[in-house]
Amino acid sequence: MVRDGTRTELIGRQDECKVLDNLLAQARAGRSGVLVVRGEAGIGKTELLNHLLDRATGCRVVRAVGVQSEMELSYAGLHQLCAPLLSHLEGLPEPQRNALRTAFGMQVGDAPDRFLVGLATLSLLAAAVGDEPLLCLVDDAQWLDRVSAQTLQFVARRLLAEPVLLVLAVRESGSREVLADLPELAVRGLGERDSRELLGSVVTGPLDQRVRDRIVAETRGNPLALVELPRGLALLEMAGGFGVPETRPLSSQIEAGFLRRIRSLPAQTQQLLLIAATEPVGDVSLLRSAAERLGIDVDRAATEAEASGLLTLGTWVRFRHPLVRSAAHRAVGFEERRRVHAALAESIDATLYPERRVWHLASATAGPDENVAAELEGSAGRAQARGGIAAAAAFLDRATELTPDPVRRGARALAAARAKYQAGAFDTARELVDAAELSHLDEAGAGRATLLRGQIMSAAKSASAGLPLLLEAAKRLQPFDSALADQTYRDAIYAALTAGRLATGGVRDVAEAVLSTPGHTGTASRETRLLTGLARVVTDGYAVGAPILLDAVAAFRTGELSREDGLGWLPFACRMAHSTWDFAAWSELSARLVDLARGSGALAVLPSALLLRLSNRVFAGDLRAAASLAVEASAIGEATGSSFLAHYGALVVEPFRGRESTTRQAIETLTQDRLLRGEGKVTTATQWAAAVLYNGLGRYEEAYAAAERGCENPQELGLSLQSRVELVEAAVRLGRTERAAEAVRTIEEMAQVSGTPWALGISAATRALVSEGEAADALHREAIERLDTAGVRMDSARARLRHGEWLRLERRRAQARTRLSEAHEMLDAAGAEAFAERARRELTAAGVKVPGRAAAETALLTAKEAEIARLAQGGFTNPEIGARLFLSPHTVEWHLRKVFAKLGISSRKEIGSVRLETMATTP
Repeated sequence: MVRDGTRTELIGRQDECKVLDNLLAQARAGRSGVLVVRGEAGIGKTELLNHLLDRATGCRVVRAVGVQSEMELSYAGLHQLCAPLLSHLEGLPEPQRNALRTAFGMQVGDAPDRFLVGLATLSLLAAAVGDEPLLCLVDDAQWLDRVSAQTLQFVARRLLAEPVLLVLAVRESGSREVLADLPELAVRGLGERDSRELLGSVVTGPLDQRVRDRIVAETRGNPLALVELPRGLALLEMAGGFGVPETRPLSSQIEAGFLRRIRSLPAQTQQLLLIAATEPVGDVSLLRSAAERLGIDVDRAATEAEASGLLTLGTWVRFRHPLVRSAAHRAVGFEERRRVHAALAESIDATLYPERRVWHLASATAGPDENVAAELEGSAGRAQARGGIAAAAAFLDRATELTPDPVRRGARALAAARAKYQAGAFDTARELVDAAELSHLDEAGAGRATLLRGQIMSAAKSASAGLPLLLEAAKRLQPFDSALADQTYRDAIYAALTAGRLATGGVRDVAEAVLSTPGHTGTASRETRLLTGLARVVTDGYAVGAPILLDAVAAFRTGELSREDGLGWLPFACRMAHSTWDFAAWSELSARLVDLARGSGALAVLPSALLLRLSNRVFAGDLRAAASLAVEASAIGEATGSSFLAHYGALVVEPFRGRESTTRQAIETLTQDRLLRGEGKVTTATQWAAAVLYNGLGRYEEAYAAAERGCENPQELGLSLQSRVELVEAAVRLGRTERAAEAVRTIEEMAQVSGTPWALGISAATRALVSEGEAADALHREAIERLDTAGVRMDSARARLRHGEWLRLERRRAQARTRLSEAHEMLDAAGAEAFAERARRELTAAGVKVPGRAAAETALLTAKEAEIARLAQGGFTNPEIGARLFLSPHTVEWHLRKVFAKLGISSRKEIGSVRLETMATTP
């Protein structure tokens, strides 16, 4: 698109420019802005970015351009954007700094979690602001490598209070996947009047009116087409309208025009354009070096290329339009392209850019070559080490093609398949597994191939679909790699438990497979004993399996754990501690898991770790700590685009608060989630939550119905067992003594096997409900004592409530008042509002006047503001708060200013005196 005389106006783009100008003004005022400029090829997206660039006086500007040939090189686009800002790296928190340095290949380390890289990028942009706004421009974002696009989408969602404007131009296509759900500016074709004006500004000779009308109609207001298509018309066509009408798509016509212009240039100039098109970085010195290797007169060819208007050579190589790049490739044959790749490979410094060099080397290789394949394999390892899964997959895929030896080819195909699976390319991964199995895989390799098939099936379809393959893989792997076999059994049994009510097979099949393998004895590893214990619970009953589980859980408490083992096995160990009523182990192991996941930046594990810890804190009677963890989990969910974490946190916390609307919302959201539909554990968890809610509210018929559904699948353990406890309370209130007694017997049997204070306390509490007279009184007292010892304050408070209710009905009013007062105080302090209200009503009936719950302070902080305030009160710095909640330090400061205004204070020093626990919060 040309400009109307100056670089201040674009023909027909006044509205679009106004949107961009407003965003720039907003950034200058200290507020963030994000915009995706979306439209077809040639519609003027780049010109709109240039419009912003023209007006960016007083702003710091960083730019990146997506290149189609770089889409397999992970973090390439992000590195291009952030490269000018890397001097600010040292100011980032260490985990973030290391994540970004590793992702960019600046240091060797464990593959960083991509969300930690996203948080590091957010912090880097915020740190680079200084006294001037930061303008980030990304053109052709549809060609960014996948992880760069995901990272920028993450950053875009988290920008809030920084003077940063992020604008990304995306070519319109059939898929809306790239940078979806961000603010958009849809760029359409020019109107007829503006189209004629633009056409007239580029065609200075005679133009037949019919030809003019045809061009305007066929280009549909596309500015690049209006500028470029007339170049392809002969004088006869322009003057008289004689010619064959064009039927190809508009982008193809534009590219064909560029192709004609390229082919009209001298041969060496065409070669120079091809080199520039083949090396996407745009490095002028590299372009010159490769051209000289091919014997090109660089100065002359460069002058001719720039004179053609197709290319500019400044600090970087810039094409007139991305379609010029593709046209340059089409202008020559395969052999010429191969020669250019070879020249580039020879020109690139292998110590600085090993992956780029080997990629060009592989592209220059026509047939099998073990040396090149080995280099590709090495590059895949380096890419994977910095989190570049997609790049590793591409390197391994090409290495497979170039491997002459069938045995090595099979191993590399399997490695490529695993990388493709990890990158989410399931169809390609399946094809590579097929290729690997056609090669000479040994038995261990065949087992790994089957494992990968099962993992692909589980991810692409459902847990139950992949289960048979996971079982087969574990059996095949056992003789060769028992640790991997145990991990496979662990994943299989967890998948089966999650699937829950499978029509056929399921958790019993996995359990029997676990027990059929050698090594499941008392001297086995703690990991194997954990699997064996759960398998025995499934096949032989709780009495047989629970002691093995308790022993294995104890071993996890006392033994050392590597980072990998901790992240892999602690979630399972926590669940088994809960299922065996070992509250001390559950508390300790869940705390270790959260610390390990936070400290190592393992954001793939941290959400489940937070939810395990959150549930533990609820039973500990610390709903405020649980709510804090829920906010953190929700922040991860916001960052990753998952609402599950926020709703699951609410599902566990809100029932104890007695908040029906938020509990029901969480239940409905989780049960209607397409990805969770049909999973048994979702049914169990949501029905347990409903049972707790309605027992607290005194609506026992609804509590009973929910509890019955919640304990339908006892093999799930965990909340299925807790549902049985809720069932007893509801059944007794409804006079369904036989059903209550049946559930009590089951609980008592489990408690005698477990022998922990929590189990024995719950057993005594439920037996008290179905007992009478002094026996009931003694059991209530025993339950309270044992639950106090266990530290399960929520259950202990509820036990006091039930004892107080029983004492009042027995007309032992003085004792009832004492016990109910204890219950009310504990439940009120915990924030268990519905149960506290039950205690208050009972106290009133016993003759004690208790005021209703004091109204919360009227500051009305949001849940996020309350959590930021709590962390600030605890001494966390802004960067530390930001790291926990996926916010930049600037955004944390912005939230704190709002908190200070609502609380009527002016600094962090004053926040320590505020009673945040009494503050009302809003979502």
